[in-house]
Amino acid sequence: MRYEIKLREGPVSLRPLTPEDAPLLLRWLTDSRNLEYWEGPGTVFTPERIQADFYQDGWNASRCIIQYEGRDIGYMQAYELDEEMFREYQYPYTPERVFGIDQFIGEPELWGKGIGRRFIGLLCRWLHEARGAKAVVLDPHADNPRAIRCYEACGFQKVKFLPKHELHGGEMVDCWLMAKEWEEEA
Repeated sequence: MRYEIKLREGPVSLRPLTPEDAPLLLRWLTDSRNLEYWEGPGTVFTPERIQADFYQDGWNASRCIIQYEGRDIGYMQAYELDEEMFREYQYPYTPERVFGIDQFIGEPELWGKGIGRRFIGLLCRWLHEARGAKAVVLDPHADNPRAIRCYEACGFQKVKFLPKHELHGGEMVDCWLMAKEWEEEA
């Protein structure tokens, strides 16, 4: 189920993706520094591909623009895992109320400043408190230590190594399945 996500905490906020954001996504996804981690070098994003991937694909994800101090700086999507995704991830826990997230900061000069920890923490708390998430999962590339450190700082733990899990730049790359889980309340 798709949710409208509008959250703010300090200088970080998440707002729903709008059609007017398409040029911003195109700018971010034609920057080779961002493609190194999203889709892969050599991937070509066009206005038509932005429309297909982010606006018309029929996938039931809640899509957001990440803002820092009122400035649009990145993209995030959250979705409840379905049975097919559980099989893909080989996630070893119950499929009830588990959400996946994907994100990137599209402004490389803001990398490494702790902003990722802030917006990921904000979204995870909201998914748990407002949507009843029992876990949130993500699957960073195994060769992306900066992202893995960020996720670990947010409380994610490595659950399972996923060899040749994701197509990136024309080849299959290794990923880590990472999860942030909440204890069942008694």
